[in-house]
Amino acid sequence: MFTIEHEYDATVVTLVDEGAAPLKEDVIVNAFDDCVTINQWDGRNKEMVQITLSLSQLRDLEAALDLPEGIYRLRKGD
Repeated sequence: MFTIEHEYDATVVTLVDEGAAPLKEDVIVNAFDDCVTINQWDGRNKEMVQITLSLSQLRDLEAALDLPEGIYRLRKGD
């Protein structure tokens, strides 16, 4: 399950883990004009962990999800 909310400066997508236990904490994705942040609660350290991706890194990740193992570089226009 997931939710989508549009805030003033970001689109926020929350991914909720469903299914058999053990379940993982919700993942919150904030899409800004210049980057994307991914947040998840770390229960062991009792803190929110954040990863920031540039839009270039996000495009690479999107492409990587559909490719076989290997090393790749996206070219302009791809």
